[in-house]
Amino acid sequence: MKTKRDLIYRNNVYEYRTELGISQDKMAKDLEISRRSISKIENGEQNASLEMVYRISAYLDHFVSDVFPLCENTKLRSHKEFEK
Repeated sequence: MKTKRDLIYRNNVYEYRTELGISQDKMAKDLEISRRSISKIENGEQNASLEMVYRISAYLDHFVSDVFPLCENTKLRSHKEFEK
């Protein structure tokens, strides 16, 4: 199981949700997932599925890259870099 520090991205779900005045309960009900899942995603204890990343971002009316930005030390590489 990955810990919060092992993730290549962080998330701003809590910040955007509270900025909009939306409770975890309401968000969970609207997205049809458990409140515990919302809490775990916000705290980095659970990886959101790709579908959930898009659903959460749309719900919060922000781009995926804003809600789930990459960590500073994350380096993503193109397939071309592996061919060298």
